[in-house]
Amino acid sequence: MSKKPKNYCVPLGQNRSISRRDAILAGLAGTTAATLTGQASLHGQVSTGAQGDHLQQSGTPSLHSDDRKAATKHYAAKKSINLWAFPYPDRMSLEECMRLAKDAGFDGIELNYDLENDLSPKASKESLLGIRRLADKIGIEISGLCSFLFWPYPLSSLDQSKRERGIELAGLIADAAATMGVENVLVVPGAVHIPWRDDHDPVPNDVCEKLAREAIGQLVSGAEKKKVSLNMENIFFNGFLMTPMEMNRFVDSFGSEHVQVHFDTGNISMFQHAEHWVPILAGRTKNVHFKEFTKKGTDYSLETFRPLLDGTTNWPALMDELERVDYDGFVTFEYFHPYPHYPEALIYQTSDSLNRILGREV
Repeated sequence: MSKKPKNYCVPLGQNRSISRRDAILAGLAGTTAATLTGQASLHGQVSTGAQGDHLQQSGTPSLHSDDRKAATKHYAAKKSINLWAFPYPDRMSLEECMRLAKDAGFDGIELNYDLENDLSPKASKESLLGIRRLADKIGIEISGLCSFLFWPYPLSSLDQSKRERGIELAGLIADAAATMGVENVLVVPGAVHIPWRDDHDPVPNDVCEKLAREAIGQLVSGAEKKKVSLNMENIFFNGFLMTPMEMNRFVDSFGSEHVQVHFDTGNISMFQHAEHWVPILAGRTKNVHFKEFTKKGTDYSLETFRPLLDGTTNWPALMDELERVDYDGFVTFEYFHPYPHYPEALIYQTSDSLNRILGREV
């Protein structure tokens, strides 16, 4: 036990001597504060916020007052999780994944379109409707459709056959969304470079933009008829649409409310900050991916992303910016590595983290 300084005194606990009068006054101040607190409690009022500088009326939901626990305010965004966080299809069926997401407290689940599984070109209209009916029965929304097919078949590929196949697949994804009554379709409009593929020739920036505009232009009328939203995703790794201003110009150039933005927090976090993009994108943001990233690392591959809160993302600042632009849609956790052991843990851990980020009950 450390020795107290010679002039240490109680009740002020300060390293200076005080007179008997000061001690009495300090005691009276403490008694008065306690009395006022008791009176506030009797009137149904509690102090909230880190500084306790405002009172909340009785009957309204209490907010967390300790920012070490969770956000000290409630945000309107809805919780969602992408199917890639589950061991699907190897160890869990689509139904098991949706039920687990619901049981863990998610409002929605984002499904992925590929070439082989439940959502694919092989799926019949009836099977797609069956997925929607199953989601409704479970009580979980389908927050959007996503796909990795934009990488083997980039919409800006110099290979015309790949480019045309990519446009065809994007149309099929939009068709599936329309059949299932899902509004949001994530689209990767182009790529200058794809670091995780060795079969993609680099595309000059101006050529990439030209081809991407042509590809999206072919999809717009179909999206308008199907009443789905083609949401352009920002992806730093592909060297295209590297700033929110570029994204805005690209999206606005189509003059359609069915071409919007799918904002991904992690994809720009290597050299930028997610909270800076939000006010610039403004009302164009139709859907959001929450991906955790750490600026302390040096791995710039898909392995760089982490479970939520285990990184350098400024979640409080990001949520404040989303609130300022009145965003109340889905925030979807996207992660590519289901836990090899006890995979349910990742789902429940993520739900808990999102509750804390969104200021929900924990």
